[in-house]
Amino acid sequence: MSETITEPELHHEPEAGSSRRMTLNMGPQHPSTHGVLRVVLELDGEFIEKATPEIGYLHTGIEKQCEALNWQQVITLTDRVDYLANLSNNLCYSLAVEKLLGLEIPPKAQWLRVLLAELTRINSHLVWLGTHALDMGAMTMFFLTFREREDLLRIFEMFSGQRLMTSYIRPGGLALDPPRGWEKPVKAFLADFPSKIDEYESLLNANPIWLRRTKGIGILPVEEMLEVGITGPLIRAAGIPMDARKMTPYSSYEKFDFKVPTATENDVFARYAVRMAEMRESLKIVQQALDGLPEGPTRADAHRVVLPEREKMKTQMEALIYHFKIVTEGIAVPEGEIYQVVESPRGELGYYVVSDGSAKPLRVHMRTPSFANLQGLPNLVEKRQISDSIAIMGSLDFVLGDCDR
Repeated sequence: MSETITEPELHHEPEAGSSRRMTLNMGPQHPSTHGVLRVVLELDGEFIEKATPEIGYLHTGIEKQCEALNWQQVITLTDRVDYLANLSNNLCYSLAVEKLLGLEIPPKAQWLRVLLAELTRINSHLVWLGTHALDMGAMTMFFLTFREREDLLRIFEMFSGQRLMTSYIRPGGLALDPPRGWEKPVKAFLADFPSKIDEYESLLNANPIWLRRTKGIGILPVEEMLEVGITGPLIRAAGIPMDARKMTPYSSYEKFDFKVPTATENDVFARYAVRMAEMRESLKIVQQALDGLPEGPTRADAHRVVLPEREKMKTQMEALIYHFKIVTEGIAVPEGEIYQVVESPRGELGYYVVSDGSAKPLRVHMRTPSFANLQGLPNLVEKRQISDSIAIMGSLDFVLGDCDR
């Protein structure tokens, strides 16, 4: 029978006849925890007997901060929830506010939102693939994926002026009209990226070390995954085709032709394979958005709640007045509550937004996929070796900003 070990003691010499146990802190600075996550591991030799994830080291208080800002200003906070999928968070929040306002968004804005959301999905998966492979010693993959990611960051910067925290999708449409010539770098990326995915797969799919460290590792029964709310590539790698873009389409996703990749092995390799297939499907969606992009404005025609175009503001007194009032006083959103879901790169992302009729939200709560997915970690790593825990944690693709709000 093992004795209870308390911090900061790292190990304990057991009495005769008892097993040797050690308590080990993985993180919150360990590079393989992908952020400031602490996992308290109770070990029996190389095997994990118990794992307890502890979050809170990156707590931002974003949900509370939302109550002190007006409706438009909250967008800058949504950028920082999941900093690898800021546009997905922009979109989810904007859709919720637009439903409360009863706004109809122009088709061109909806299609551009889809295009940017899918480029964001590819961007996020590239960061995941590069860091996940690096965790297991495949350093080359890190350099390759970040090479392609740089192309995407330049596209985001071209649209918004920012590489990461773009605040580009806003209630009412988009912050700015697309810049002149934006199609050229997007088309160049679409033409070049399929060969890059082939290159990634050629380096990993037949790599014996990669296969031995991912196949058959990190299997969790589907019932347990559903019980704790695991979504996204993790649940799809277990054979469940759950995807908000198909199940509850938003922003014109019902007009796009794409598949929801799934696998049945439910292990680390299956999660890798699903994400690789998702990047190919995202390319198809972006191509369709380019080919069928409607003409028209990129913001709703609602001058009392949506900032007027800057050119109108310079020439029309009424537009200048509404611009001043919206920026200084905010907009009054009708009283009510709404729950909006989108499919982020990590899974189901939901925003629960409550309005009391004032210029500031009464409540903004985020149902983030990283928080739910992280709950499966203990059952995934217990009874496995420490080395497996690195591969398993990486396959979850959590972002700690997405957990601590």
